[in-house]
Amino acid sequence: MRVLTGIQASGKLHIGNYFGAMKPMIELQEENELFTFIANYHSLTTSKDADTLREYTFDAAVDYLSVGLDPEKTTFWVQSHVPEVLELYWILSKFTPMGLLERAHSYKDKVAKGISANHALFSYPVLMAADILLYDTQKVPVGKDQIQHVEMTRDIAIKFNNEYGEIFVLPEHAVQEEVATIPGIDGQKMSKSYGNAIDLFMPEKSLQKRCNKILSSSTPLGEPLEWEGCNIYDMAVLFLSSDQKCELQTRYKSGKKGYGHFKKYLKELIWEELGEAREKREYYLNHRDEVNDILAQGAKKARTIANDKMLKVKEAIGLL
Repeated sequence: MRVLTGIQASGKLHIGNYFGAMKPMIELQEENELFTFIANYHSLTTSKDADTLREYTFDAAVDYLSVGLDPEKTTFWVQSHVPEVLELYWILSKFTPMGLLERAHSYKDKVAKGISANHALFSYPVLMAADILLYDTQKVPVGKDQIQHVEMTRDIAIKFNNEYGEIFVLPEHAVQEEVATIPGIDGQKMSKSYGNAIDLFMPEKSLQKRCNKILSSSTPLGEPLEWEGCNIYDMAVLFLSSDQKCELQTRYKSGKKGYGHFKKYLKELIWEELGEAREKREYYLNHRDEVNDILAQGAKKARTIANDKMLKVKEAIGLL
């Protein structure tokens, strides 16, 4: 099965990215034909500095490789290295009703959070549709907030297919319910855009300071704590087995530990989980040419598929 995942290069990757996309991706590459790209075109909706975007794009590549992406099993590239996606984006715009975009929850949410409203942000779902449809994607792993975008992709593809024949594969979304929405330090969905994330590869002291900022109740030390609805608990359980979750709940109820103890425990879980990845990351940061070669080879493979698809699309609509 062909599976496609992408992530924006709009900031340091964080725990939400790791559990929501990166770790599931590593598992998917073992039994699927996995395509993964760094969505730097999408990142332009929030990026204002060229050097920073370049840095974030390269760092994202290094982080993916560090947590276990295998370029022998996964086609891995940078979105802008396959410019055909923008060509398809424009063509698909003809098949995208304004009302469809106006109903996009993600757009409304981001504008409400203070992100500037512009055409790129508004038409984000069309570019995402091009990302998906260009490669005959069958499955798209997403968080709950992105399900609507995959459904919009299907709507656009159906509208095109109804007019020109079965050109596009209709993708399905796939959501891991247990990690569909990962909280940030303020309890909202963890996001680079909201400034509430815990970055993957922070120095240990900085990581502890970040964990210390997680919002918690004012229950004093010595009284039982509520684990349900606790942001610290909701992050910690991502790292734990079922038995370990039960043990953590018992520790909450005992009244012997305060929130400070659990924030330190969370830091230790994060630090231990990413130990091997930190070593790999150090290697790739010292071998930048190797990273660039991997991305170049991935783009070459992706462009071969993209060109074949665009020939069919252009012939169907009369551009050839």
